[in-house]
Amino acid sequence: MNPQERIAQLRDEVNYHLYRYHVLDSPVISDAEYDALYHELLSLEQENPELVTPDSPTQRAGAEPLDAFRKVQHPAPILSLSNAFNAEDLFAWRQRIGRYLPDPEVKLDYVAEPKLDGLTVVLTYENGRFTQGATRGNGEVGEDITQNLRTITAVPQRIPVDPKSELPAPPYLVVRGEVFFPLDKFEQFNERQRTEEKQVYMNPRNAASGSLRQLDPKITAGRPLTLYCYDLVTWSDDVDVPDKQWDRLSYLRQLGFPVSSDSQYCATIEAVADVYDEWIDKRNQINYEVDGVVVKINDRPLADSLGFVGKDPRGAVAMKFPAQEKTTRLLEVQVNVGRTGILAPNAVLEPVEIGGVVVRNATLHNYDEIARKDIRIGDTVIVKRAGDVIPYIVGPVVDLRDGSEQVIKPPTHCPVCGEPALRVPGEVAIYCDNPSCPEQLVRRVEYFVSRGAMDIDGFGSKTGALLAEQGLVKDLADIYYLDRDALLALEGFKDKKVDNLLSGLEVSKNQSPVRFLTALGIRFVGNVVAGLLIDEFGSIDALGEASQERLEEIEGIGPGTAVSVTTWFADERHRDLLEKFRQAGLKFAMDKPDEDAPGSTALEGLTFVITGTLPSMSRDEAKSLIEAHGGKVTGSVSNNTDYLLAGEKAGSKLTKAESLGITIIDESELLNMT
Repeated sequence: MNPQERIAQLRDEVNYHLYRYHVLDSPVISDAEYDALYHELLSLEQENPELVTPDSPTQRAGAEPLDAFRKVQHPAPILSLSNAFNAEDLFAWRQRIGRYLPDPEVKLDYVAEPKLDGLTVVLTYENGRFTQGATRGNGEVGEDITQNLRTITAVPQRIPVDPKSELPAPPYLVVRGEVFFPLDKFEQFNERQRTEEKQVYMNPRNAASGSLRQLDPKITAGRPLTLYCYDLVTWSDDVDVPDKQWDRLSYLRQLGFPVSSDSQYCATIEAVADVYDEWIDKRNQINYEVDGVVVKINDRPLADSLGFVGKDPRGAVAMKFPAQEKTTRLLEVQVNVGRTGILAPNAVLEPVEIGGVVVRNATLHNYDEIARKDIRIGDTVIVKRAGDVIPYIVGPVVDLRDGSEQVIKPPTHCPVCGEPALRVPGEVAIYCDNPSCPEQLVRRVEYFVSRGAMDIDGFGSKTGALLAEQGLVKDLADIYYLDRDALLALEGFKDKKVDNLLSGLEVSKNQSPVRFLTALGIRFVGNVVAGLLIDEFGSIDALGEASQERLEEIEGIGPGTAVSVTTWFADERHRDLLEKFRQAGLKFAMDKPDEDAPGSTALEGLTFVITGTLPSMSRDEAKSLIEAHGGKVTGSVSNNTDYLLAGEKAGSKLTKAESLGITIIDESELLNMT
């Protein structure tokens, strides 16, 4: 085989394995084997520079910087779509287009595709080779960014990508797609930019756009961009393009283009409305940003025959999601005192409606984040609300500043008790270190009695605040020493309410040491970590004697948690508090299991993950049941998981379990197993 033939063969193989790795996420050779092929190709091309071609995988980041982007005319208009915002708008669209159909009542089917929030690109292929890539621009004329697109491994340099494919290389084909940042890669990229003191991007869309419009392709090559394709713009007459949109997506996949697996076929317009509703929840569970669902009539020739309204094609519509970002004014910054003493900045905003909810406050995370983003009082700020996430400030709109804005300074003292604020080396948080701080006590009591901790019936957050305010509770253990007559003297506390409260406190004394340790509110010690620690030491007393080094030997316990635990137990005030709890009768050690109890090892050696809401028990109760019968409960689904215990509103864990073939059970099946 001569060098030219070997180079051609290697290009096909390297491009195919890039496709397997970056598009299908299913490599068939090891990294070392791929590297060997790539370096053999690179070496042959260096020895034979006259054989180097632009579509070679070695040229993805090899072009010289440009002085400016060349304008290019698109072969057909790259159109935008009209918008719909709810099911009523969707049904109205269907009714409108009925006037242009041969039969207004004809049954139509549809394809619902994620409306990707990235940068639209137009890719041109001639005789199977990628020859030009352009931005959408104004829909008629875009910018030539071919060299930058060559650096993105998801963009096929030749089609079909699979050298064994039976599909012919199309003589001429133009494809439309969207380049975007995967969300996890965006966070990592921004963190690297911060570390290197370079530009930090406000959102993934801006990052994708900025990355693709770099004059130096080497900069683009260093950014983790990817691509999804979703439409055919035009093609030569001898290309056999399917008439159905659903089949066109399949055709694109067969050629080797990355296509979103989240697109769905819908047999009716009502099914489209259901998909839209599902997407409103799903949008925050996937690894890329979407701002709606694109609805296309599946019969593309029919859709194209409907014509346009202005520049919007009638045969498709974009169903936009409720907005998750809005701009408003930052009025002031309040300091909230958390149960662990963290002094957390909270933004007070001019009220703004986001996604159907009026937002008046937003988190600012911490003072380092405020300084990094240069957020100031009086700024016009971008506020984001996504799903159940607490609204937060993305950043300021600097161009709207008028000079009256004020720099936000970290607090020097606790706003409640007045004690000096403390900053722990290596942490971004600022603390009030006064355990007698009234606000901390209220928060600690709220947490102690909550469902995820001691789960005390009849003890709400308002009760805790009132008892602290009246001086009946001066530390956490005081709740177990409450006097009935003193409670009856409080406004609104009648016999039944007081009896329920005292009964709930008495019952809680039998809670497990895992719940008790969780309820103490030690920094970094939630339910999972508490379980690890009690499993390891058996009792809170034994844990209190453990060294930092001993704690760090436990899988899942890091240095920060180890320092936090040992520091807490070393504090004499905390030891006194524990003694007070002991005198009240709380459980400090795990009960020794009855070895002879029937079924106590029924789940031995089995690993469970719990998701969703169970019919008759809490997750903690299910966890205790599993562990009581010898099983183990972990927080995430993996190949080591034996069973997923799923209740209502199960989320991404259910999806992952199904993809891994893990057995999924409900509460009744778990009870039968035990």
